[in-house]
This record gives sequence, structure tokens and C-alpha cells, in this order.
Amino acid sequence: MTKRWTAPPQGWCWVWLGLAWLLLAMPVQAAEPGLKARQQTLLNRDWRFTLGDPAAAAAPALDDRHWQAVHLPHSFSLPSFGAGAEFFVGEGWYRRHLERPAAWQGKRIHLEFEAAFQVAEVFVNGRPVGRHEGGYTGFSVDITDALTTGDNLIAVRVNNRWNPRLAPRAGEHQFAGGLYRDVRLVVTDAVHIPWYGTAVTTPEVSAERARVRVQTEVRHAGLVPQTIMLLTEVLAPSGRVVTRMSSQRRLAPGELAVFDQLSPHIRRPQLWSPETPHVYQVRSTLQVGGRAVDDFLSPLGFRWFEFTADRGFFLNGQHRYLRGANVHQDQAGWGDAVTNASAWRDVAMMKAAGFDFIRGSHYPHDPAFVDATDRQGLVFWSENVFWGIGGFKAEGDWASSAYPTRPEDRAGFEASVRRQLAEMIRIFRNHPSVLVWSMGNEPFFSAPHTLPEVRRFLGELVALSRQLDPSRPAAIGGVQRPLQPDTRLDRIGDLAGYNGDGAALELFQNPGVPNLVAEYGSTMVDRPGAFEPGWGDVAKQQGDKRPAWRSGEAIWVGFDHASIAGRKFGAMGIVDYFRLPKRAWYWYRQHLAGVAPPDWPIDAEPERLTLTADRAGIERADGTDDVLLTLSLTDAQGRRVSRNRPLTLTIVSGPGELPTGRTLQFDPQSDIPVREGQAAIVLRSHQAGSIRLRASSPGLPDAELAIEARGGPDWQEGTSTVPERPYHRFTTAAARDSGPRQLGTANPTRASSAAPGHGSGLANDGDVNTAWQPAADDAAPWLRVDLERVVTLRAVMLRFAGEVPAYQLALSMDGEQWTPLPTTPATPAPGQRLDTVTGTSPSGRFLRVQLAPAAGGRAPAIAELNVLLP
Repeated sequence: MTKRWTAPPQGWCWVWLGLAWLLLAMPVQAAEPGLKARQQTLLNRDWRFTLGDPAAAAAPALDDRHWQAVHLPHSFSLPSFGAGAEFFVGEGWYRRHLERPAAWQGKRIHLEFEAAFQVAEVFVNGRPVGRHEGGYTGFSVDITDALTTGDNLIAVRVNNRWNPRLAPRAGEHQFAGGLYRDVRLVVTDAVHIPWYGTAVTTPEVSAERARVRVQTEVRHAGLVPQTIMLLTEVLAPSGRVVTRMSSQRRLAPGELAVFDQLSPHIRRPQLWSPETPHVYQVRSTLQVGGRAVDDFLSPLGFRWFEFTADRGFFLNGQHRYLRGANVHQDQAGWGDAVTNASAWRDVAMMKAAGFDFIRGSHYPHDPAFVDATDRQGLVFWSENVFWGIGGFKAEGDWASSAYPTRPEDRAGFEASVRRQLAEMIRIFRNHPSVLVWSMGNEPFFSAPHTLPEVRRFLGELVALSRQLDPSRPAAIGGVQRPLQPDTRLDRIGDLAGYNGDGAALELFQNPGVPNLVAEYGSTMVDRPGAFEPGWGDVAKQQGDKRPAWRSGEAIWVGFDHASIAGRKFGAMGIVDYFRLPKRAWYWYRQHLAGVAPPDWPIDAEPERLTLTADRAGIERADGTDDVLLTLSLTDAQGRRVSRNRPLTLTIVSGPGELPTGRTLQFDPQSDIPVREGQAAIVLRSHQAGSIRLRASSPGLPDAELAIEARGGPDWQEGTSTVPERPYHRFTTAAARDSGPRQLGTANPTRASSAAPGHGSGLANDGDVNTAWQPAADDAAPWLRVDLERVVTLRAVMLRFAGEVPAYQLALSMDGEQWTPLPTTPATPAPGQRLDTVTGTSPSGRFLRVQLAPAAGGRAPAIAELNVLLP
């Protein structure tokens, strides 16, 4: 009997009532007559910031005029162009003033942070009011009792230091600190719906009819009992009310109650799918004494789905093979601190390529990103922060064991992962595009002696996910290791995601569990790249020829990103870091969306320069909106040319800011490059006005563009608060590693062939009793390991099972062009480890071992293959 995962026809568990007390314990204050409904205000403008940890930084009396004037979203690493492997690690402080009017008397006032990496401590008027650990999930802080009428000082201390008891402990992208997502001020009545306090499900749904269940948390923070009416309305995408529900309860002071409502049948609901992304809304209104005291909107989509082990994936009863991409959140210049418009643009680029699926690698993404997948129609895989990476050290930085090696760190770490999983589910639980909760990515990259604890903990996370939300599968991403049948990870959850060679390894073919290829490709190339898909370990088949038991596939990766493994390793996107497509993106757009590629640039000298924007203006000058500017070199007829030259982009007048301030220099040989005659950057503004921009290059006529920014305070000449931020690649004085490091265990492998039961992954599984062995008739056997970063080799460590054959080592950047490595001759005894010193300290990503074929006897076999780094 094959396994399948089907969304159960159940609503939300009552466990949320207990979880709410844990997450939302808030002080109590008396209410006052004449209250209005909820007020929400963005607090992205007008912060002061400094790196470091100055004394008395939370005190109102501190003179912060010498601090940087910044707006949110903001990153410690601003400006960042993903060029180096290192980034600033330490503390940073943010301060801004907040005016509390007398009309707020009796209200509850909260600060809502969409995220802060990764430990945030919040102070009001010098008084600590909240702390949050975890860099990718939002949180709410009640600041009511610390505020005074009039002027108040908000201060936030953020640090991005690696912490052995805080997830993630490991990963591959850069972990820059900062208040890198939106911050809101939320003012409510003492009777209110707490932070993300609604749980919306569809216990019955079909094309003919559906019902909606809404479980709404209501908090009574007043001093006297109140009779509370909850009116819940379901709104169609057009805004029309399609059904209503009402409930009434009397709440005691300090009580947190859950109102559980089930709607009448809704006939012929508009179904959500990638082709028809219909998003309904649930409007919750609280009334006390007939007056509305709070209101709250939640998304809703009508759809049903099923992941099966033998027939793949079904949405609304229709089979579909998911095709998509992994997506990181950062982009050139701004790093992680991107706007909601940038999130929308990223989703739109993946949709335009023909994809219907995005894996949120490898952390909870911005709420705006998930709203974009809802409304543009892409299935979203939302992933938690239990994350591993190969070549880890015992402890010390984000190349550490994914699971703690020290027993004293384990309870704190596990609590951190559970807390962030619960927060992710609470924030995204109502979004129709979210079909999968993932417990993490490649957690097998943990110290070998901890793997039994890894398996136990993953099982507990799966159980917690099912408890918090039984309507979605609990997946685990990157479960292509270990390779021993009794220790494998892919059967622990409801859905398995195989990365890299997991798409091809024998153990994971038709595995008997719902599954998909969570990562394939990993083509490391700068723009423009080749007009090809980069299938990698996914079979080069088209259309409906994928295995019936597989639910889909996601390329690694949608966009270039900043990586702790360096710029080259981060350049695996089908779109570059500056959001210009590589030719692989055009390949997918042609083959999946039916759009022919454009004419490629011609090889000619540039004669003109153009400056264009993807939108006519910035509608919200508040840190949530932006435009993408593109500079292109052309010939006299306006045809793009591929030759490059330095370019300068300048804000001549008006508001607006670039990552570097009001001027940005592009250079073909710099970290801010011009490639194939084109460059791009995102412009944002926190003030309203006409922005005049100029692009220039020596010997060419200037190009100018006007952008109108709206929805903010008017800009006045001479009042810009945007500082110049000259770019310098960040480096630390100390080396990242304190000594030699071994790499290669459990990394992806490929081989020319494999004898039954001796697959390629057994050559680097950490077990000397297992081995890769080529097929007996393989005339030119070879084994290749992907080191998953560009490294400098110190030595290659080989252990053969049986006689040592003649062999040749080679290194490659792309897996295609190989450079032979000089080796030190040695003749070890069978089973003895051979450390082959390379001598020249070469650099590369792929290592290949070519063996002399078997001569009438048993084929040669490799029991272990690893490398030693300097």
C-alpha cells in the first residue's frame, strides 16, 4: 500500500488557545468610552542607526544626532553586493521618536515587527518591553504601559551573532543583521484580536459548495467584564459579502477566548489555483455595546489538494506536476532589506518564467512575498530554520553542525526551532498558496554522533506541525542522506524533498512516500549564461515524461544571492543578483510559458545609453514600494550591444535613494558590474516628489528619466536625509577558519555507473564499510563530488575498498571543463586511507576521480572520498 498525504477535513486544533497564552501574554489596562476600530501605521521612516553597542543607547537623553539617518527596511550590511563571503557580525541600534496623543488613553499599543535578524531587544523610554529570538519570523510587542502622553523614544538593539542555541546554526547564504522588514504601530481597543489571531480553514470544499470555519482569538484587556459580539463576513474577490456569521460571549477581565464559527454553505466558490488565483477575505469585527472596537482582515482561498506516493500531486482534483524555483530574499545593494514591491517583482519574474511553484529557501519569507504568491498564483513551500551545510566545524559559526554537538545547547536550540515553526504557521496559516510546511533543509549535515537525535527531533517537529495545522503536510527538505535504509530521513514526514543527486540516487527512486525534487540544477554562471535549463541530476525529459510518483521539481535557484561560500557560488540563479534575467530564464519562459526569447545583444561598440524603469512611479513612498531601473548600452539604431563600459547613475534632484546614497557607480571589473551591456538597481523613496535621474558614461550622451514618488511627506530641496554610503567590500581582520577543515561527507555525487547496491553516494557517506563501485563493464569509471562551494584544496583523502587502482584526480568549476591535479605517488595497503597532497593548492567546486577499469577481476571501489581545506 503506497503512502499519500491528503488535506484532512478538519479545522484548527484547540492547541492554538494554549499557544496564544505562550505567544501573546500581554498586560491589562482599563478601557475608555468612545474608542475607534484598529489603527495601523507604518514606522519605516526616520530612524537613527549605529553599528556597535554604545553605552546608554536606549536612554532618551542620549544625543544620537551623529548616528546615521536611515529608513526601513534596513540592513547592517547596506550597501551589499554579494561579492565577498564575509559580512558584519555584531550589534546595531535603531532609535526613533513616537508621539502618543491623549486620545490613545485606554488603548492597547503594539509594535509589530515583520522580522529582525536575529535577536531584537525593544526599549521604550529606556525601559525594556520585549525581546525576540529568531531572524525570520515576525513578533508583536505591547508597549502600552511604557508610553507617556507626548514624545517617546523607541530603541531597538539587534544582534546577528551566531548562537549555538538559536536556529539556524548553519546555512549557506549571508546572515546580515538589521530591521530588514517593515515595522508597524498598531493601536487597538482593550478588547481586540491579537497578532495574527484568526485561523481560517475550509472543512468542506468542492467546486459545487464550501464551508468556512473561523477560529478567532479575542483578548479582553480591560478591568470589567464585557459582552462581546464577533461579526465575521466572508468577502468574495470582488468585495461582495457572500456569507456572515455572528457570535456573542461575555469575557472576564484578562480573558483570552476563542470564538469558533462555521459558515453556511457557499455555493460554487471561485477556486484558487495558479491559473485562477482567486483570493477571498475574512473580515472580523468586534463590537462592544453595539460599537465596533476592532476589525481585522484575513486571506482565504478555496482549494483542496493531495500529495500521493504513486500518482504525484493533485490540486482541486486535477493532476499537475509542479515546476518551480527556490528563492532567497536578498538582492543587489539592499541585501535582505527589500521592499514589498521587490517581493512582488520576484514572484512575478518566477511566474513569467512559466513556474507554478516556489520553495521559500530556507526560512520563513516576508508576509508580502506570500501575499504575492497568493495573488499571482504560485504554490508556496514555507520552510523553517533547521538548516545544515556540508563541511561544518564542531561549533563557532554558520558552518557548524546543524544540530548541536554539545548536550547543554540542545534544549535551547530545540525550543528555538519549535518556537519559530509555530510562529511561521501562525503568520501564514490563512494563505491559500501555502500548501506545505517544511521542517527545514538538509538537517543531515550534523555531526554523525548526533544523527539519532536529529531523527528523533524531526519526528517531534512533524508531530508539532500536524498538531498546529493538520490541513497541510509536514515536509522535510533535503532528505537525500543518510543512505542507510534504517537511518534515512525521507520517511519521517508527510512529504520528502530531495536535493541534488537525491533526484537520481537509487535509494530514492519511487520511494513509497509523497515526494518532489526540492533542488536541481546548481549551475554556477554569471549573466548571460547559456540558453538551457540546467537540469543537473533531474533526467533531461520534457512535458509529461516525469515519473508518475514524483510531485514536482524546483530549480536551484531562482535568483543569485549573497553566500558565505563566496560570490561565484551564489551565482546559481536563472536571474542575476541585480534582477536581470540570464538566458536560462528565457529558456524556461519559452518552454513553459510559450514566449519566444528576445534578440540577443550584438557585438558592437556602444553609441547610446538608455535608462528605463519597470514602473512609471513609486506609489507608496514609505519603504514598501520601489522601481527597478535598467541602464542599457545600444548602437545608433537602439539595438542592445554586449560590450561593456563604466556607467554612473545619479539622482539629480528630488527625493529617492540608491543603496549607496544618491550616486551609484557601475564598472565591468567591479563588484557592481556591467554585464552584456546592461546594469540595473532598485530605487526607493520615503518622500513624495519628482525624482530626476541621470545615467552617464564617458563618450556617450547622457540618458535621463523622471520618476514620480507619491504617498509620503513632501520632499523639499535641501532637506534630503539620505546619506552617501560609499561601497567597500566587507572583510574581517581574522580568518574565518582557525585551522584545516574537512569537506565532502554527504555532498552530492555522480558516477559513470554503479554496481547494484553500490551507488555513488556510498563513497562519501562517512561509513568506511560501504563503497561506490562501478559496473563491471564500465570501461572508463569515474566518480564526481560536488563540494557545493568554490574551495582551495590542501589534500584529497581517498580510501579504497580492496586493491588500489591507478587513478587520476581533476578539479572543475562547472563540472564540464577539468584540470588534472598533480598527486604524490603512494601505494597504501587495501583499506588504508591515502592522503593525496595536491601541491599546487588549486581552486574549484567539483572533484573527479577517474579509475583504471577492472582487468578481468572485481571492479575497483572507493570507500571514502573527502578533501582537506587549508
